[in-house]
Amino acid sequence: MMLLSLLANPAVRADLYPQTTRTPRPLISKRRWLRCAEGVSLWLAVMLMLFVHPLYAEASDRQAGQAEEAGQLYLVDSQGNRQQPALVLDSEFQVRVSGLLADTTLTREFRNTSDSWHEGIFVFPLPEQAAVFGLTMTVGERRIVGRIEPRAEARETYEKAKSAGQHAATLEQQRPNLFTSRVANIPPGETVRVEVRYQQPVSYRHGEFELRLPTTLTPRYMPGEPVVEAATQWQSGWATATTQVPDAAEISPFTVRAADVDERSHRARIELAIESGFPLAGVTSPSHSLVTEADGGRVVVRPEGREVLMDRDLIVRWRPLTGREPTAAVFHQQWQGEDFLMAMILPPDVTGPVLRRELLFVIDTSGSMAGESIVQARSALLKGLDSLRPGDYFNVIQFNSQAHSLFARPVPAEGHYLARARQYVEGLNANGGTEMAGALSLAMAMEPAPAEGLVQQMVFITDGAVGNESALFDRIRTGLGERRMFTVGIGSAPNMHFLREAARWGRGEFTAVHNTGEVNRALNGLFAAMEAPVMSDLTVRWPTGGNPVEAVPARPGDLFQGSPLVQVVRGVPAGGELEVSGRLPGGRPWNTRLDLGNAAPASGLNRQWARGRIDELLDAARLQGEAPDEPAIVALSVQHGVMSPFTSFVAVEEQPARPAEAKLDTEAVPTLLPAGSRDGMLRYPQTATAWPLLAALGLSGLMLALAMLLLNRRPA
Repeated sequence: MMLLSLLANPAVRADLYPQTTRTPRPLISKRRWLRCAEGVSLWLAVMLMLFVHPLYAEASDRQAGQAEEAGQLYLVDSQGNRQQPALVLDSEFQVRVSGLLADTTLTREFRNTSDSWHEGIFVFPLPEQAAVFGLTMTVGERRIVGRIEPRAEARETYEKAKSAGQHAATLEQQRPNLFTSRVANIPPGETVRVEVRYQQPVSYRHGEFELRLPTTLTPRYMPGEPVVEAATQWQSGWATATTQVPDAAEISPFTVRAADVDERSHRARIELAIESGFPLAGVTSPSHSLVTEADGGRVVVRPEGREVLMDRDLIVRWRPLTGREPTAAVFHQQWQGEDFLMAMILPPDVTGPVLRRELLFVIDTSGSMAGESIVQARSALLKGLDSLRPGDYFNVIQFNSQAHSLFARPVPAEGHYLARARQYVEGLNANGGTEMAGALSLAMAMEPAPAEGLVQQMVFITDGAVGNESALFDRIRTGLGERRMFTVGIGSAPNMHFLREAARWGRGEFTAVHNTGEVNRALNGLFAAMEAPVMSDLTVRWPTGGNPVEAVPARPGDLFQGSPLVQVVRGVPAGGELEVSGRLPGGRPWNTRLDLGNAAPASGLNRQWARGRIDELLDAARLQGEAPDEPAIVALSVQHGVMSPFTSFVAVEEQPARPAEAKLDTEAVPTLLPAGSRDGMLRYPQTATAWPLLAALGLSGLMLALAMLLLNRRPA
């Protein structure tokens, strides 16, 4: 149409088709001919911009549709040829729980089903408090033990080995709960196994132990403006760098349905051996059906069926017999001539005066919450509204790409306000981006309730699917003021690192809702904790003989109902007494003593201490607004063999395996869409050639040729 409009212009038409008279006019000048050609070309360029983008978007939608119809994900190589994924991923978790720590051996099998050599890249989650301490690669019968190196050196080591045709594997930490594994030179038709060793603390709250094993992740929203920079070979995700998430490409693995990968892929075998030291009342899971076998004081737990799909976190809980719940425990380890102690003390459950509160409910309604997650979130918020008492004030803030509050300021928890809030919450749906910063800013700047003496609290309900966690923690730390922040995790694979750390910086507590049936159980404990801290002004005195204490956490925060104090210390022998004191609700003093001579033997305490010490060095840098002390962190990491943001594991076989003339293909292994999520969260690799784009270019070329032909067909 634009071309027709151009040709309808009288001035242009007069140049192209001058009226013939009995006296022939001279031919159009070369300069004017070029000017007309430039005008036509400009309009064609505009048309190209307008038409190519929607056509290309249509091609992307068609790709997803093709994958859905075929039930199989296809990749496109550099020549545009469609290929079936070459790598099949298999996983096995062997977990041993002893005391307050769980030691896990996670084995990944990368099976190459093609006839070419491959490099596999897999971005995957681990528990948010995991201390990774081992990497072993197995090729055939050969086992290659990895070593820990500074991150840049480990990358260089891996790249040299990959280029030389050697079998190699590396493991990097992108976030405390997000890691990348790379495996180079997987032979055609062969399998390479990568074994990762890590440990994590076992959660103990409200008289129940819990262990969470993540197997997939919810795709994260990357806020900020896109940053144009040269792509590197270490970027393998669907996202591009932004001003707020510069490493977006490294934390955005492709996300597909189980039907889109090989039917043998993305399955896991899981076994937990729980050595509690006391009789158990039972073992349960809200995420999977379990099979348990008791052998004396040892209980072996497996999910029902030989394998489980890696589309949700596995959650296992166990409870001691009534009356046998531990209230204190201490463990001891000697490592390289040094003593390490871990102590757990649970303060008594006491009730204080009922507090009048100003409570802000903030609910995530972004696209990642679509499906079962928004149902859980609405149920959690409605449960929160039910917990309000006369005299309380409240407001509801929902956010996606923008944040909106139900009321201009907090309102009394009275009949018509509560009825309006319930109706509002029941109508919430999920779509858009996850702009958490805007929601925090709105809540922090909100005019307070017109009442005196209210305790200010915030309940933040989200799946935590964001890539800018660090900036959000800074905002929470500096902007909350006297308000406390409590987080509620939603979905089958929430970002537990964000939920735990946001609550810690907000001086609150966190919980997680795995399914709708878990809402009451999860939130009853949280709302009980929100009544008031059970213990404040905590002081911990280790028998050090006047020597400096190296404990983590160095300064424990307030304790809430049902949550214990857990501290690990280096350099204190297993003797003497540990004294803990604090203040109960109402200001009453409390103290207790623990005989360290009764410490039970344990292993891994040095790694737990080193991981905690690294976290504290990172915290100190954030508080001071400075860069972290990288040399000190690297030294701790290497000494104790625990990964950090500045170190990585790398394993290399000495002898080259891939012939120099053989080509090496790279394949990013996707993660599975979390159970209960909507298809809008799928992130496919390119699955078809961009024929609409090529068609548009061809059409534009034909139009340009037509314009040139018209210019040349002027009557003589």
